[in-house]
Amino acid sequence: MNLNLDIYTDGASRKNPGQAGAGIFIKHLNGEIIAEIARYLGITTNNEAEYMAFIIALEYLLNEFKIDDDVNLIKINFYSDSQLLIRQINGQYSVKSPNILPLHKKASELINKLNKKNSISVNFSYIPREHNKQADRLANIAIDNNIP
Repeated sequence: MNLNLDIYTDGASRKNPGQAGAGIFIKHLNGEIIAEIARYLGITTNNEAEYMAFIIALEYLLNEFKIDDDVNLIKINFYSDSQLLIRQINGQYSVKSPNILPLHKKASELINKLNKKNSISVNFSYIPREHNKQADRLANIAIDNNIP
């Protein structure tokens, strides 16, 4: 069985730093929706929220979405409207912020775990905000439902 997933992540923070949420939208290449995740993050910055959403998506793949020996080829495409996140993950930008360093390290560790699995191809791409509406919607739902 071949598996192709498109994963859209978004982190939102109101007032930056402020109330924050993560949105993750995962679909199969055939259009089937695999998961919609909305998670409240508390008070944090937009860049931290972007990383947290990305980490939640990676953890979901590794823990909840079982990748086993029945799958011959897995192609996973991650999409984010955060140029900073994508360029740091792809090694184009260095990570300088002391708040982002531990998040980048955690994301890198999870990516390494994914890469150790056989027959997995993982790509990380920037997309304009208007192409990330589902993940953005989920991030805002997370904030709206958890504001004290």
